[in-house]
Amino acid sequence: MVTTLTAERLAEMQDDDEAFVLVDTRPEESFEAWHVRGALNFPFGPEEELDGKLEEFHEFVDDNGAKTDRIVTICAKGISSGNFATQLESATDEYDVQAVEGGMKDWSGVYDHVSLGSEGEFADELASDELTIVQVQRRAKGCLGYVVGCPETGEAIVVDPTDDTDEYKIGAEEHDLTITGVVDTHVHADHLSGGRALAEEMDVPYYMGERAADRDLAYEYTSLARNEVLEVGDLEVKALAAPGHTSEMINLLVGDSALLTADTLHVDSTGRTELEFGADEGEQGARMLYETLHRTILAEPESVVVLPGHVSVRADGEFEHGSPGEAIATTIRAARTGIDVLGLEEDEFVDRLADPGEKPANYEEIIELNRGVVEEPPEDRVELELGPNNCSA
Repeated sequence: MVTTLTAERLAEMQDDDEAFVLVDTRPEESFEAWHVRGALNFPFGPEEELDGKLEEFHEFVDDNGAKTDRIVTICAKGISSGNFATQLESATDEYDVQAVEGGMKDWSGVYDHVSLGSEGEFADELASDELTIVQVQRRAKGCLGYVVGCPETGEAIVVDPTDDTDEYKIGAEEHDLTITGVVDTHVHADHLSGGRALAEEMDVPYYMGERAADRDLAYEYTSLARNEVLEVGDLEVKALAAPGHTSEMINLLVGDSALLTADTLHVDSTGRTELEFGADEGEQGARMLYETLHRTILAEPESVVVLPGHVSVRADGEFEHGSPGEAIATTIRAARTGIDVLGLEEDEFVDRLADPGEKPANYEEIIELNRGVVEEPPEDRVELELGPNNCSA
């Protein structure tokens, strides 16, 4: 019987540079759209027989320069890869074969927790404030949520949680923090928010910016006005109006040293602007974003640490910036000098954002779900979100 391993174990094997060949058995089109870093594609169906293809697989392994006999298989849900692994193990003793439980579906739920603040990365830049920030990274999609806390009082808020809410509770517990509020910076388009569910479970306020009133949301929330300050223990968190990616977007200034920019500003680009506004009104969103960036974000002191809501994950599974388990962050100074679109004049900026690339998968349905106007059975949630986030312009 083939040994299985979890998606979390696969992540550990990657991080520890263990020797193995990861074989993705999905169809080529699915593989090319999105796959785990380092995977090789050998399409194999859930009912396919290995007879006649064993020699082809030997050649496939040799052609890709494999220097190990350890084979790990993966597919969409673990079905076709399990079939392939079982037959491969029975047909030959040349390989040590394992299959990833749940396939890419489970891989989509692998998270890393990165500590910032006085105890973690960017400690020097954040030294002016007594704070704890945990960046919760969703490895496969590049979603970045946060636990922001006051170590003196133990109070914390969660910002932009995905629907895997346990990850944020764990992040708080690991730092002796108690969640006292949950904030969604905007109506997300690439993943289902866990904000309302987490706030309800913890019996704490659920916050959104005041302009969310114009998004026809089908649920109640506590409105954060422009420049309103949330007291998180001894820590002040200010809501900054930041329209552009969406009309109701807010960014959060934590103390004097960190700025949670969501999909306004990423470490190497800006957020896209047409998902809410549509093609006809895309220029409106781009002009709003330009004003937000230059009058609000870049007006902050150059030492302020920028903590975005996403990092782009390429089709080959690599982060565009940094690596899983490392802080995905920059500073106002580095963004100003290193992100070319921030140096453009307004009309040039608008033209650049006119063609931001492929949209997130199922984004229109995800927006409706996050607005609360339609409901989706929980079992369909991961399939809806599969694929890269595509939130950068």
